[in-house]
Amino acid sequence: MVKRRIATLIAFLVTGSLATGVPGPRAEAAGPGAGGASPSAGAPALPGIDLDTVTIPELQTRMADGALTSSALTRAYLSRIKTVDPRINAVLRTDPTALRQAAASDARHRRGDTLGPLDGIPVLLKDNIDTRDMPTTAGSLALAGSPPDTDAALVTRLREAGAVILGKTNLSEWANFRATKPTSGWSAVGGQTHNPYVLDRNPCGSSAGSAAALAASLAQVAIGTETDGSIVCPAGMTGVVGHKPSLGLVSGSGVVPISAEQDTAGPMARNVTDAALALSVLSGGATGSRQDAARALAEAAERHPGSLRGKRIGLWRLPSLGAEVDAVMSRTAAQLRKAGAQVVEVTPPYQKRLAELEFPALLSEFHRDIDAYLATRKGPRNLAGLIEFNRSHPAERTCFAGQELFEQALVAPPTTDPGYRAMRAELKDLSQRSIDETLAAHRLDAIAAPTNPPAWTTDCARGDNDVIPSSTPAAVAGYPSLSVPAGFVGELPVGVLLTAGNHQDAKLLALGAAVEHRLDAWRAPRYLPTLGDGGPR
Repeated sequence: MVKRRIATLIAFLVTGSLATGVPGPRAEAAGPGAGGASPSAGAPALPGIDLDTVTIPELQTRMADGALTSSALTRAYLSRIKTVDPRINAVLRTDPTALRQAAASDARHRRGDTLGPLDGIPVLLKDNIDTRDMPTTAGSLALAGSPPDTDAALVTRLREAGAVILGKTNLSEWANFRATKPTSGWSAVGGQTHNPYVLDRNPCGSSAGSAAALAASLAQVAIGTETDGSIVCPAGMTGVVGHKPSLGLVSGSGVVPISAEQDTAGPMARNVTDAALALSVLSGGATGSRQDAARALAEAAERHPGSLRGKRIGLWRLPSLGAEVDAVMSRTAAQLRKAGAQVVEVTPPYQKRLAELEFPALLSEFHRDIDAYLATRKGPRNLAGLIEFNRSHPAERTCFAGQELFEQALVAPPTTDPGYRAMRAELKDLSQRSIDETLAAHRLDAIAAPTNPPAWTTDCARGDNDVIPSSTPAAVAGYPSLSVPAGFVGELPVGVLLTAGNHQDAKLLALGAAVEHRLDAWRAPRYLPTLGDGGPR
């Protein structure tokens, strides 16, 4: 039954690019080196396939009729990693078994016995997701020894679905929860990941390597993780799609944690179609009241054919991100209205209080959850041991020296403390009300806000410049959010973040596909070394 539903979903998404408003292949799109020397010179060609723009359903159609093999696709991506990644430093390591995995998928395709929409599709994993056959480091030398004993639950799902695990991506060390002034995209294990659009610019958020790798077309899909903004901000900053699922839809077992109350893994891709199909696999183990994502997406597609006509979208402008970003949002609103949507301006309530409460709660939760995780790994056995490791290893301090968040978490109240419990209860209540009340008051299908400012320059001494409030309501509430490309400030991408109600992931993805199609804002990176006029800092 599940296979039939997945087939229904693939057929639906193939035909419409078509019905849901998902764009088909952009035959006119510039290649990755447009405007300059192509960084992929020497990569093997796949006749008739542009890796920048091809979708999973198109690849599966070619594999089904014998025009493409997973082995050829995997070799093409491995070659791109070899030729392109030295410029952006997004991929930590490739899986030496990738071509064996692809050959097994080819055999299944020849037998007509494929395992679903990701069978034979190359996927990169953020390096805080446990893999039994490759190191999982969270970017830290403290975990750079033996791999975990078992795969994360989501990796098991990907393997069972026939996905080709291509390798691991760099990340902000400990998912940006070590220092008060970190530099996103830097880790002691992997060094600094660069934004493919402008190489001295930052990729944002802890899923930096996953996003940058996708922008450079180094895999078809990547998996990121988010506590607050770490999927959607890198997606917006590098011009790709990032979906933060509803909390609990994707298992967190085997993922290096910050907080079980907010952490989730989620799909990142170059189009909403691929993100939706990846979610259908990642969430396949969900139980209870959570529907199988393949069925939910297929049913949503049948009920919501993707037109924006009659949709009601609330625009949360966030002028603090600057006039140029606000102009992108104004153009976005105009495009949505032209497509028949009703756009009304909103300001979700309780944001100041959420900002006051979130960080103290995360400190307590991190101490609890990282101690539990470290107990499963070789290396430091708890947070205190981890702090001491960093003090005794100078390589951990080559970009920024601080570990203030670790030290604050070590002395934070335990999660059994009544004060902490009251704080998390208030956070959950206010964050959910901030979304629910806004959606209800204006009869909205979703709230739209800027995902990110233009990428700032990467600077270890200064750290990040990333006060970006749009991700917080959904992150704290456990509700879904989705970033799709909205436009550019000069050479730098800006995303629009769509937020919907609890477990409305399927409806949000269908709406996001229609928004993506209408805005048509994607363009390939040019790998510029810097901006000629300096641009935004």
